[in-house]
Amino acid sequence: MNATSSVGALLLCRAEPGSVRPVAHLLRERMLLAPAGDEWSVLVPEGTPWQDRQESRSAAETEGEQSVDSVLGGWATALAVGSTWPVLALWWDGDRAGYTLASGFRRPVGYVWLTDGTPAGEDEAMRTFAGRLGLDPVLDIQQLEALTRPDPEADARTRLRGLLAVLARIGLVLPPGLEPGEPADRLHTAVGGRPETQRIAWAGWRDAVKLELDAVESSGLGPWVRGPRARALAVAQLAVGLPLVAWGIGRRSGGWAFAGALLLAHGAGGLAYDRIRNDRT
Repeated sequence: MNATSSVGALLLCRAEPGSVRPVAHLLRERMLLAPAGDEWSVLVPEGTPWQDRQESRSAAETEGEQSVDSVLGGWATALAVGSTWPVLALWWDGDRAGYTLASGFRRPVGYVWLTDGTPAGEDEAMRTFAGRLGLDPVLDIQQLEALTRPDPEADARTRLRGLLAVLARIGLVLPPGLEPGEPADRLHTAVGGRPETQRIAWAGWRDAVKLELDAVESSGLGPWVRGPRARALAVAQLAVGLPLVAWGIGRRSGGWAFAGALLLAHGAGGLAYDRIRNDRT
């Protein structure tokens, strides 16, 4: 990767596309979503909201444009906070390359290399990176730490490839053509024509909420949100809540009456939700 390399970025999510899709919609950005190995997905931005021209970071920041690492770090954090799986942002421009790992509400961790491969990050970041992804504390750590040491034969593109090689041990396999250092348009072309690729586009809050509900219903909580188990739970809440309200009123106990009312509300809401969702599908 040389000084004239184009800007590019990838978002790697440790989850199946079906789980990633509803959360990705909330970014309100046009992206392509594709499977990337065992329980991994990749998001390829269709646009380039960071730099539209191949200029240096300093020139872009002077003009008030957002750099690719800033934009990708924000996206990764937003996706991770809205989900239960970690998100790894890979990015590169004409001057640097690196990654940002976001996981839940924890502080993101990242590392940077200059274009010629010179390490420009903190060594401890690699250990934190390995720990959050559950990598091998001996073999994988050794390979990751090698990426933080000077190597005149390894440029930034090679460093990112080395990082991906470590992640391959935990199931990550990028679709053909998604290579670090490639410009955004080539990344888009590489994955855009594949039959398993899905397009992510903002379609308004109504569709976003529907997608989120679909995701919840297809998760482990699904049977308790909609279906026979959910209806049985709602009926049980009504059966317990009604006498509890009567008992609380009779004993002039506001706390018990409130608890009963809460159960009634949950039970009624559960039955109503199940009926509405069944009517619309």
